[in-house]
Amino acid sequence: MQLHGSPLSCSMATRIALLEAGAPFEYVEVDAPTKRTRDGADYREIHPLGLVPALRTDDGQLITENAAVLQYIADALPAAGLAPPAGSRERVRLQQWLSFIGTELHKGVYAPLLGSEVPDAVRSWALEKGLSRFDYLAHHLDGREFLLDRFSVADAYLVTVLTWSVATPIDLKKWPSLVAYLQRLQARPSVAAALHAERKLYGEELARHGRPVPAFLRPREAPAS
Repeated sequence: MQLHGSPLSCSMATRIALLEAGAPFEYVEVDAPTKRTRDGADYREIHPLGLVPALRTDDGQLITENAAVLQYIADALPAAGLAPPAGSRERVRLQQWLSFIGTELHKGVYAPLLGSEVPDAVRSWALEKGLSRFDYLAHHLDGREFLLDRFSVADAYLVTVLTWSVATPIDLKKWPSLVAYLQRLQARPSVAAALHAERKLYGEELARHGRPVPAFLRPREAPAS
């Protein structure tokens, strides 16, 4: 499979899922500011919206949208146990959490806070809106290790999104269960490996555009194998 992604974006969830499953894949880096791949190709010729992730399957099909890509990986690699069986009630719960993360957190809270051209009033609105969402999530994770009964692609997406908090005014310390969840998931081998690889790529992307690398995103030591 071929994963088109941008460093530390939501496509990192797909990298985590593939690493978790032990599946071989080719990573095609998309430069976020220019929407070009590292070899200079216009990514919009692959996906007209220029959004990541986009997954090219082994049979040549292109799948976009995080929730769809993650569920495809889970179904294509069932031995990894990344999703409950299709048609089950637990699969509906997985879809519930993927929808919540994508709409209520990713697009509803983090996107306005991370957008460079977002008005201050919109940032304030998103930050205030996020309180009830984090309350809801923290209550669910209190006493739980994962969103479902075991690690799933929803956790791959959630840990990716929560990792962005360091670049926003969001203080996760208000929700101890979220802090514990994030620390626990970031120590998981697949997540730690994805973070190490993508922090390095993100630093290179910033350097290409003459932008300084924030201290909290500088590459760390490679995770122990």
